[in-house]
Amino acid sequence: MQNQLQYVFNLHSQEEQEILIAALIEIGFDGFEEKENELIAYVQQSLLNENALHKTLQKHPVSFTKKVVEEKNWNAEWESNFQPVIIDDKVMVRAHFHRLVKNILYDIVITPKMSFGTGHHATTYMMVQQLLRLDTANKTVFDFGTGTGLLAILAEKLGAKYITAIDNDEWSINNATENIHQNNCTKIKLSLSDHLPLKEKFDIVLANINKNIIVDNFKSLVKIMNSNGSLVLSGLLEADESDIMKFALRNRLKSIKTMCRDKWILLWLKN
Repeated sequence: MQNQLQYVFNLHSQEEQEILIAALIEIGFDGFEEKENELIAYVQQSLLNENALHKTLQKHPVSFTKKVVEEKNWNAEWESNFQPVIIDDKVMVRAHFHRLVKNILYDIVITPKMSFGTGHHATTYMMVQQLLRLDTANKTVFDFGTGTGLLAILAEKLGAKYITAIDNDEWSINNATENIHQNNCTKIKLSLSDHLPLKEKFDIVLANINKNIIVDNFKSLVKIMNSNGSLVLSGLLEADESDIMKFALRNRLKSIKTMCRDKWILLWLKN
């Protein structure tokens, strides 16, 4: 059983929280609790890069405390604090112990644990909104960095023909597998990998990760898009938009829509 490291950062604004979350995601942190003037962040002890964290905190100097948290305590904490999320009155993301709200079209049961993607964070929320607005029926979908598997599960519920989902974190794959079974999904191919399936083509490509990974994989993301395909990107801050759009233009993608929520953005691009 792997232990988690818990860092509690003392902050002064919501903007400071969002910037620090983006920086910590890039160096391996994958669990966050946002409170007033406080950010609680988690990273697997074996994955912590002390040098990278030191450089990050030099750029974003804040006071913090640190402690080791056993995995079982993390899960109990999630279960005691995890609240259901309702998105556009159509999608409900809940734990098994929450009651289903009436008139919800797409009910998704998630056991969050340490995986990123419950609908609470602005980026996941916007990705769900955008999936609802896309024509997903009978389409092929690729989910890059699937986390809890939430987006892949929603894609199947929206009628996707089949979905390929990958993540490079074993914990996420185990959690996504559990969630896929919990939601009775049968069209999702899940793999532990950080390599895109370059021999395949998809109608819809989803990447809710972070700027650096999106930039590093941009050409490959474009390569696996079908003609007239959609590339939906998030895990990006407002300040990242101009840099990402430079890559989009170089790869002959056009911007269809930009969404913004709590200083995070989503970009919908097409070829």
